[in-house]
Amino acid sequence: MSFDEEWSQLKSDAADRSSSQTRLNQLDGGGGGPIPEGDLKVTQSDLAAIGDEAFKLYRRLDTDGDHAKQSSYEAATAMKDDFALGSALSTVTDTWNSQVDTLLEACAHISNHLDYSKNAHADDEYYIATRFRYAELDSGFDERTRG
Repeated sequence: MSFDEEWSQLKSDAADRSSSQTRLNQLDGGGGGPIPEGDLKVTQSDLAAIGDEAFKLYRRLDTDGDHAKQSSYEAATAMKDDFALGSALSTVTDTWNSQVDTLLEACAHISNHLDYSKNAHADDEYYIATRFRYAELDSGFDERTRG
């Protein structure tokens, strides 16, 4: 069997399987049932660890990404008049620096966003807990009136 024949057969088999398993993206209209729970779990400590690693990467890259910057520019300038390599080295150095800057921005964005998310969720939790506490006191169902 040739590759094209085998590929056609595999596509046909996949189409047959998926057509019998098609689901609409809507409610079932009936009584429903339990909503399946996803298996993705993320904790604040997970987010904090990722943010910390992004910050560590940022610090290392900020320092280590520039080691060859000055010497590369000096070599490119020295060779520019006599060799075509000088211009090429200058282009490579500019591209490298641009890529390092882009990666630094991405690391900073990840770190800052996760720190912000962690703090925002902590603030939300505090606000919600406080509102429940005051609602419980205002409704007369505090610990003193129970029992």
